[in-house]
Amino acid sequence: MDSNQSLIHQVLNNAAELNITTKYVERNEYLLKVGMVESNLYLVENGTLRIFYVSEFDEQTLRFGYKGSTITALESFFNDQPSTVYIQAIKKSTVKVIPKKQLQQLIRTNQNFQLAYIKLLEQFALQQMEREIDILSHSPIERYKRVLARSPQLFQEVSVKYIANYLRMTPETFSRINKS
Repeated sequence: MDSNQSLIHQVLNNAAELNITTKYVERNEYLLKVGMVESNLYLVENGTLRIFYVSEFDEQTLRFGYKGSTITALESFFNDQPSTVYIQAIKKSTVKVIPKKQLQQLIRTNQNFQLAYIKLLEQFALQQMEREIDILSHSPIERYKRVLARSPQLFQEVSVKYIANYLRMTPETFSRINKS
């Protein structure tokens, strides 16, 4: 069981203490919009969500969340500032909502949970480094291969248009690479 799954199980075992709620998010509905302050961590039970940034030129997908993953707008979650990203359901989704204040209380009072949380943060950091390397890769084929090797489930959960955007290529380029 990876650290993400370990954290999920620990959180669910402490559900009464955390006052976890379930939120149903319709396709295309936003869990978070730019300007809102993120005060929750989400455990994706089913469906698919994406985190994306909108610049004056385009929209760029930064991260996906699907069954078994943890998702939040990290920058806003950590610094209590308005978010610069959106979280949107790209498939009808169900998430467990864990309030930050209750999560922090559990981290302070439960050493096992604290260790699981540290592992989750380490996983986020490693994923971010992988993403940065992906973005720096000039070759669309290399970006495709890297993401496929690390996240094959992504290619089953997410539509071509969103994966292509995540990989910084057109859907046509993605389809051509995917066929070869």
